[in-house]
Amino acid sequence: MEENKKIIRCAIYTRKSSEEGLDLEFNSLQAQREACEAYINSQKHEGWRVIEKLYDDGGFSGGTLTRPALQELLKDCANGLVDIIVVYKIDRLTRSLMDFSKIVDVLNQKNTSFVSITQQFNTSTSMGRLTLNMLLSFAQFEREVTGERIRDKYAASKKKGMWMGGNPPMGYIRREKKIYPSEYAERVRQIFNKYIELKSIANVKYWLELNHLGSQNNRPLSAGNITLILKNRAYLGEVGHKGVWYKGEHQAIIDAETFAKAQEIMMDNSIVRKEYKPYKSLLSGKIFDDMGNYMSPSWSTGGNGKKYRYYISQAVIRHDNAKTGKITKISLAEVERFTDNWFTEFLRDKKEIIKHIAEFILDKQKNILDKLSKYSIDRQTERLLIKKVQVKEAEIIITLYKEQFDEFLLALYEDRTMKIIAPETLKEEISFTNAYRIGTTHRSARIIIGSAYNKTANKDKIMIAQILKSHKWTKELLDGKITIKGLIAREGVCERYIYRILNLALLPPLLTTAILEGRQPPDLTLQKLLSIKTHNWKEQEKLLGF
Repeated sequence: MEENKKIIRCAIYTRKSSEEGLDLEFNSLQAQREACEAYINSQKHEGWRVIEKLYDDGGFSGGTLTRPALQELLKDCANGLVDIIVVYKIDRLTRSLMDFSKIVDVLNQKNTSFVSITQQFNTSTSMGRLTLNMLLSFAQFEREVTGERIRDKYAASKKKGMWMGGNPPMGYIRREKKIYPSEYAERVRQIFNKYIELKSIANVKYWLELNHLGSQNNRPLSAGNITLILKNRAYLGEVGHKGVWYKGEHQAIIDAETFAKAQEIMMDNSIVRKEYKPYKSLLSGKIFDDMGNYMSPSWSTGGNGKKYRYYISQAVIRHDNAKTGKITKISLAEVERFTDNWFTEFLRDKKEIIKHIAEFILDKQKNILDKLSKYSIDRQTERLLIKKVQVKEAEIIITLYKEQFDEFLLALYEDRTMKIIAPETLKEEISFTNAYRIGTTHRSARIIIGSAYNKTANKDKIMIAQILKSHKWTKELLDGKITIKGLIAREGVCERYIYRILNLALLPPLLTTAILEGRQPPDLTLQKLLSIKTHNWKEQEKLLGF
């Protein structure tokens, strides 16, 4: 039965504070070890076995944990090589309750127990664990009392104006536990004076960058850094503690009048921001990125004080990289102007509108088309008609509420105000895909096509003529009706020109169709088209912006 018992590996730890007597044939460490070995042997029936490795600290105080044998023992415990630590007395392991609690934390992580043979202290038993919890409670009490004393001393020192450690603010340097103005004190004064002059943190930041002025670590100062500098009362020669400021021992580098003026300007700017009413955006709640994430209206202020408005993906705001697509931000003005232009041209497209009024009699259809040709849609109506707008890499999809659009057309015919239908009751929708190129820089989209709806607005007659010519010549050559030399003689051009035109017949169908319909990028010219040397369709599309 004894052979089936689980082996419990017991490590004996011994310690002696002084080195006196360690050179004796039988010293204190050996005496401690023998006593521990005898105790372990008495527990053989429980499977206890002595680890032969010695953990002896001779000449080390119990007031510290920086003992080589103890550190080696704790390392072996962490590696799962020890089940029980056996000592002669608790004070051989440590004399500090706080240190003892740290050791116990390490032991608990690996389910390692602790036994003191002369004090009947054994954490492998319920009574031993109770005793341990009591000791740890006292250790916690000791830590809290010590912490309170430190905090009280810290607060008292601050009230006397003493600088209590930590990195000094920019413009100060620490020497002998005190802070003194440094060579960067003048730069702090410049920041305060420039802020009073420019009244804008962004403009101060721009001025600092323009003059290559950074922090005392030669790093650029961000808007946040500048704000903290302007709010820091330490520059008045004060020391703060929990929101209360006291007269400090260090010298002020900003006078009270300058500091007060800077705070007044910051307060005024804060009031302006609070009173600022968000721009009533056309597509708020209706615009989505290429991954289907809602895009929120936002704005930022440039270095010149101008506000830039845009829609930004919620995936970016939430830092959700898994759901972030290729379109993360788009200019609010551009996408709303795109939508305005789309509505204007869509409502004048008779072929498209007639699809939605086909059930009306001819006189009614003519009446609606005539009114639409003169109609100027407002943004309130646009918002009511739009269900959503999705911005993708190569297209913008505009989806309308079908029932609300039908009501719009009927109200126009009857010369009355359009009824507003509750969105939750609208079930049908109609979508329009506008395949126009969107330029992206760092996943911030810019619409670079002027027309939002008319797909024949950009037809290049010369380019189209050359493409048709290339297909005509290719067919003649394949049918054997003419040779290259015959083409040169007939057209009166050089051989190089003939081959350049023939290459146009090898363009990908997607590109050829787009050019014939006038949907090519605005920067695509015949010269650029003829300069393409590769016959790989994917490479051609990439080079030409498709």
